[in-house]
Amino acid sequence: MSAEDTVLGMWRALSARDWDQVKTHLAPDCIYADMPVGPAAAARGPEDIVKRLKIGLEVLAGYQNHDGLLVADGPNVMYEHSETWTWATGEVAVLRFVTVHEVVDDRITIWKDYWDMSALANFAPPNWLADFATADMSWVYDATDLI
Repeated sequence: MSAEDTVLGMWRALSARDWDQVKTHLAPDCIYADMPVGPAAAARGPEDIVKRLKIGLEVLAGYQNHDGLLVADGPNVMYEHSETWTWATGEVAVLRFVTVHEVVDDRITIWKDYWDMSALANFAPPNWLADFATADMSWVYDATDLI
């Protein structure tokens, strides 16, 4: 399987919120970092990465990834895409991302999302950020020296 196929397969699984399928695309020591927050609040390993993803995505009434430009250089894949987040209260946000992946042996080993967090805050319901205060944060991993 190519690095591109691995990345696109993971994003298809994520768009479907098929958490078990997402995990199959991640290496056991994969690091996921939301770069607006920084690598000090990364997640490591499929289980913790899915815990992290669920905080933002599981509560949504709708979530969809939209394909965009994908550029690969060996194991490194850059993916420009967007996501539509829809809350049960009717708010909708279209978020634009550039994601950098490293793929080794058909598994993602590094996943870094670059996006504008203020765009999300502008469209999310007022309680969205407050909900993070009560979320399970056991996934937090400091990857500062690794990415």
